[in-house]
Amino acid sequence: MFFFQNSNSPYADNLMSFHNFTMMLLISIITMTMFMLINIMKNKLINRFMLKNHTIEIIWTIVPMIILLFICFPSLKTLYLIDELWNPIYFSVKSMGHQWYWSYEYPEFNIEYDSYMISELNLNSFRLLDVDNRLIIPYNTPIRMLVSSMDVIHSWTIPSLGLKMDATPGRINQGNLFVLRPGLNFGQCSEICGMNHSFMPICLESTSFKNFIKWTINNINKI
Repeated sequence: MFFFQNSNSPYADNLMSFHNFTMMLLISIITMTMFMLINIMKNKLINRFMLKNHTIEIIWTIVPMIILLFICFPSLKTLYLIDELWNPIYFSVKSMGHQWYWSYEYPEFNIEYDSYMISELNLNSFRLLDVDNRLIIPYNTPIRMLVSSMDVIHSWTIPSLGLKMDATPGRINQGNLFVLRPGLNFGQCSEICGMNHSFMPICLESTSFKNFIKWTINNINKI
């Protein structure tokens, strides 16, 4: 789990758990293989004229199959969990990718605005990550996320939430958005989309449902 961001969604928790489980198996296999190789090299009791051994061949065929099954079932569980849409969904948020900024729309609240990276570095801002208009959502609330693009292929990605959704022109991708705790979650476009690809960050701010309702009332048809 080194170099991962702090998980802030059930999907990120599942992905990290699967990663840790897979790494545990790999480390165990590498350790056992190295131990056997070192033991064979130092052991003098070796049959150098053995051409075949059916028992060993059966073992080295069945054991990898069992290990792959142990990896397969958690992987399928995580895959279908991410693809499954939650029910009920409180509301939807639509994100459109542009060269090189994001635009957000709340269809149920009639709110729509653009989100650009802050060009000047202020005292309390995050370099290359902060934006002028953040995506505001309530935490502990299931939300349907819709992603598309107006020009080229982009990718709406927030690592701490375990989300990576391709923004493809002429196609709307949908997924679940569920944040566990209040705070800021940063991401960036993860698809090479042109000259300023590295300058279209994503900043998602999760707050309480009460504060979110206040924000929507203050910003309906104003942004």
